[in-house]
Parts: sequence; structure tokens; C-alpha cells
Amino acid sequence: MSIVKLLFSGKRGVPTVLVIVFILLLQAYCDLSLPRYTAWIVDIGIMQGGIADAVPEMIRRPSLDELEMFMPERDIRVVEAYYHPEGGGDVMKLDMGAEGQSSDAVRKKLNSIFEAPMLIAAEGKGLAGAAGPPAGAPGAAEAAAPGVSAGAIDVAALAAGYRAGSVTKEGLMQVRAEADKSVGRLGDIATGAASVAYVKAEYEALGVDLGKVQSDYMKSTALLMLLLTLGSALAAAAVCFIASYRAAGVGMRLRRDMFFNILGFSGREMGMFSSASLITRSTNDIQQIQIALVMFMRLMLLAPVMGAGGIIMVISTHSGMGWIAAAAVGILLGIVAFLLKFMMPKFKLMQSLIDRVNLVSRETLTGLPVIRAFCKEGYEMGRFGRANNELTETQLYTSRTMSLMFPILMFVMNIVSVAIIWFGGIRVDEGHILVGDMMAFITYTVMIVMSFMMISFMAIILPRANVAAERIEEVLAVKSSIADKPEGDLVRRDEWRGRVAFEDVSFRFPDADEDVLHGISFGCEPGQTTAIIGSTGSGKSTLVNLVPRIFDVTGGRVTIDGVDVRDMALRDLRGLVGVVPQKGFLFSGDIASNIRYGRADATDAEVEKAAGIAQAAAFITEKQEGYASGIASGGDNVSGGQKQRLAIARALAKDPRALIFDDSFSALDYRTDTELRRALEREMSGRTVI
Repeated sequence: MSIVKLLFSGKRGVPTVLVIVFILLLQAYCDLSLPRYTAWIVDIGIMQGGIADAVPEMIRRPSLDELEMFMPERDIRVVEAYYHPEGGGDVMKLDMGAEGQSSDAVRKKLNSIFEAPMLIAAEGKGLAGAAGPPAGAPGAAEAAAPGVSAGAIDVAALAAGYRAGSVTKEGLMQVRAEADKSVGRLGDIATGAASVAYVKAEYEALGVDLGKVQSDYMKSTALLMLLLTLGSALAAAAVCFIASYRAAGVGMRLRRDMFFNILGFSGREMGMFSSASLITRSTNDIQQIQIALVMFMRLMLLAPVMGAGGIIMVISTHSGMGWIAAAAVGILLGIVAFLLKFMMPKFKLMQSLIDRVNLVSRETLTGLPVIRAFCKEGYEMGRFGRANNELTETQLYTSRTMSLMFPILMFVMNIVSVAIIWFGGIRVDEGHILVGDMMAFITYTVMIVMSFMMISFMAIILPRANVAAERIEEVLAVKSSIADKPEGDLVRRDEWRGRVAFEDVSFRFPDADEDVLHGISFGCEPGQTTAIIGSTGSGKSTLVNLVPRIFDVTGGRVTIDGVDVRDMALRDLRGLVGVVPQKGFLFSGDIASNIRYGRADATDAEVEKAAGIAQAAAFITEKQEGYASGIASGGDNVSGGQKQRLAIARALAKDPRALIFDDSFSALDYRTDTELRRALEREMSGRTVI
């Protein structure tokens, strides 16, 4: 059993995981989009005044004609398809719905068409120098004189010559060819700056409020960022809710399955696990699994998406600094590998040590009167101290490793950030990337590092949870050796006399070398009392435990009215037999609920009758609340004799056909013992008594 198997288990496992993955993809999309919008705020909103590209929303007709001079006919047709006169005037307005294409596709197409003509026009108007790369940077000389410079080209003269027919279209296309070469040499940044400068100049000529353009762009982008942030927060909250619900459901199901499986254990299976270990597995181990499931669904499913998305976005920035992110990823992978190698054995050991502490604690609390009577407090403190110290040392090892891991991860992340700022600053100064792009690169790299931090964190939690899952699987995989046969093979009767017979019975404990009981045959008749007498450890309790199938015979058979007890349904068999064990155990509640434990529908009169036969009525009626008086867990608030009598009353209230008293009168005084035996003979006649 593993965490992944538990995650997908049950009817709702796969649908729940699919829903969580879908929501996490939405969250990842929102988180990965935010750095891009931040870069646009800086690069477009602040540095370019809110003008994103070379596509003007409106342009004067003469200016458009001027640009179209340097366009081939196919580009002119595209431009004319998207720009139309506004109100029949001299201003052309962009209409991106002309051919039913998406606005992004239209803008991309128009931007590629306008770039080179705008570069020519911007240089002719003296705009390119102001918008080009920094002085001294590669590409600065080409921006000033790319072969189509302001000194070499008079755009107005070319336009006049073209209209007069002295300049041909082929000549203009030669100028355009030189401009295309310049675009390739300058790159997107310088070319975009020249285009933006041209669009700004055109807007100014049209009387457009550039401050409002910038403000509108900043507001709209900020609103989108706010919506993305809200979407990310809602997605994270939804995943947290669903993951918690799913983990709680898995924990509830595991506790239920564990409890039901343990309830069916025979003495053979109970001997395979200590009570302390079963308690630890049912509580601490399942809690570890629940925590791991929540973290797995919240972090482990998100981390690969964020990491892969961050890597894709880093590559898409074309910043030339991808090697920094690659180096960070390599270091983080080494940290995760270290954790998996050295931490897993310690987590396995830790669960066993918790079992040991629980075992010592349980024994000490249970045997506290004996410890005090023999003045062994110091010895028990030493025994607990050794178990506690071993657990503490293991926990300290894991805690120190975990404490060391996070500073290392933060150090790596900070070093990566410094490296990006250092090398990114150089590339910004050279004009290869913009400031906003560098900021986005830092954010995406931090996202990648954080993804590996989440994976590293899960590398700590998952091994311990997997160990816990394996321990739970060990219990669930054990099936009781005492179980009902198939329904068709069971013997059912409406009436039973209750005659118990042992026919050549032998019994051997698991892994024992010899039989405890061998070749035993006798019968117990209804209406008679059968006494089994023997020395301590001779197997008396073992023998009577074969009747209700606490153990199963290893040879011969035990029958009731001639029917092998193994051919009877366990519920039917144990309904016929009332057992009072050597050590009477009472459950928390009240006196009446303990007497009714074997028969919930027993009336008050039947409860009182059973208590009367067991000689318990006298001390019950002396209590202020009578049968409603509280009983502590284990019956610790009543004396040994009272506990024994209540245990007898509980067996009698079942109205069984056979009664087994396993040394059940040992705590009774002679008078009470005699009266109880007389009452049994008088009130329980016709039943088999052992």
C-alpha cells in the first residue's frame, strides 16, 4: 500500500483527483500568468506609455499612405482590410473583426507588417534614435544608420517622387529590403522601440491624450492581474477543501477497516501484533497518512505543473539565462536525492520507536498499583527513559536534517536571484532584454525553485507516510483464521438444547512444538454442571475457549448438540454460549448498559433478574443512581468482587443455552459464592454449565 494507491482508492478516488488536477491547472495558469503581466506593466505600461506594439488603434490617412509605400501589395491589402475611415473623415480606425480572426492573431499579423515601414518612417522623422538601444550598446550604430538612415532617406521627398512618378515601387521596395535587414540586426527590442515612438507621434498628431492611454493600459492590466490573483486564491482554497475532505474520508475508512479487521482477530492473530502497536497504527500512522494525502494533493500535484510551466516560460523569454535555472534545478535534485537516501531508514525506525514508547507507557499505566507496591518507580522511569531517548535521538536526526534543508534551499534561491540580477542587468544594458522581462525571469525561476522546494518537502513527508501505510497494510492483510464457512455450508437450527461435547480434541498454539491439549473427550449435559479441574497452566481456560471459537481445535472437534462448532455461524454459536472470563472487563457507561452488553433488547426486569442471580442487586441498589450509576473504562471504579458479579450478570442476561465460568468466582467471599451457586441452580436449570 502506498500514498498514491490510497489517493486513488474508493469510488470517489479517481474523480476527486481529476477535479483537483483541473483546479490546480487553473491555479497554475493564474500564477504563471502574473509575472508576464508584471513585465508588461513595466515594459509597456511604464517604458512605452501603454503602447504595446506597432499597431495603432487609429492613424491619419496620409501617414498610412506613407507607410504603405514601403509595403508589398499583399500587405497593403491586409492593412486596408482592417483599417477603415472613421465617419468618412481622414482618420483610419482599426477594426480587427473584419475577417473573424482572433484579436491576438490580427495584431500579430499587422505588427509584422508595420515594423519595417515604421522603422523607415521613424528614422526619417528623427524618432528612431530616441527609441533605439542605449548608446554604446550593440545595435546602436545600426539604429542610427542601418543602411536606411535619416541622412540617406528623405521620406517626404520619396513620397512626393512616388506620387509624381519619379520614384518607382521597385525603388521603394529596395529601401524596404534594407529596412528588413536592419530589423534583423537590431532585434525586437530596438525595432519595437522605433515602432512605439512612431505610434506615439501619430497619436500626438491626432490629439490623443497619451497620459490617458498609459493610464487605461495600467488599469486594465492591473484589473486582469487582480482577477488572476483572485482566481488563484479561490483555486487554492477549493483544492485545500477538497483535499482535506478526501484525506479525512480515507482516514475514516482506514480506521473503520482496521477496527473491523482487528475485531475479527482470533488469539492467533492478536499474538502477531502487540496492543500498543495496533493502537499506534490505528491513530498515529493513519494521522501521518492523512497529513501526507492533504500535502500530496495540495503540493505534489501542483509542484510538477508549476515547475514545468516555469521552465517553459523561462525558455519563452529568450533571455539567454536559462543556464542559471538549469544549474538551480540540478542542485535541488541532488538535495532531494540526499533526503530520499538518508531519511527513509530513519522514518521506518521512528514508527517502531513510537510503538515501543506506547508499549512501555501502556504497561506502566496498567500496572501502576503493582509498580507502587514493589517500589519500582525508578526502574520504570529508566525503562521509559531509554525508549524515550531512542525516539528523541531519531526525531532530532530527522528534525536537524529538515532544519538544514530549508536554509540550503533558501540559499540556492537567493543565489539564483542574485545571478539573474547580475547577468540580467548586463543583458539589459546591452539591449538584449527589457527590465520587465528580467523581472519575469526572476519570478519564473523562483517558481521553479519553489516547486522543487515543495517536492523536497514532500520527500520528507511521503517516506514516513509510506512507512505508516505499509504498517497499516500489514494489519489489513491479516485475515482471521476463525471465520464463517460459506452460507450454504452452515448449519442453522431454530432450537438448541446446548449439549457441549469434546471429541478427541487436541490443540497446539501457533509455532509451538507440542500440543497443549491432546486426545480429550467428554460431554457436558444440559441441566448439569461440569467442573474442569487441573493445575495452573494445565490448559483449562484454553479448553473452554474452544467452545465459542476463541481458538480453533487443531485436532478432533467440539460440538453443540452434535454439530461441529466450525459448521455454525459465529453469531449463532456465540449467541448460544455465555462466557464469564477469568478477568472480568467492564466498559465505560453505566451498570445497566454493561449488563445489556450481550443483549441490547433486554428489559429492565430481565436486567434486574440477571443482577439478582449474580448477587449484584444488593450493591447496585445501594448506589444513589442505581442501575444508572457510571462505570469507568475497565470497571476501575468498582471492586474486584463487584466487577466479577457484573460480568456474571452480563452473561446471564444473554439467556444462553450454555454457560462457561472460567474461574469466575475467585473474587467472591464464601457466602456470596454459595448464594450465587444456589441461584444459578434454581434459575438456570436446563442449561449446560461448565
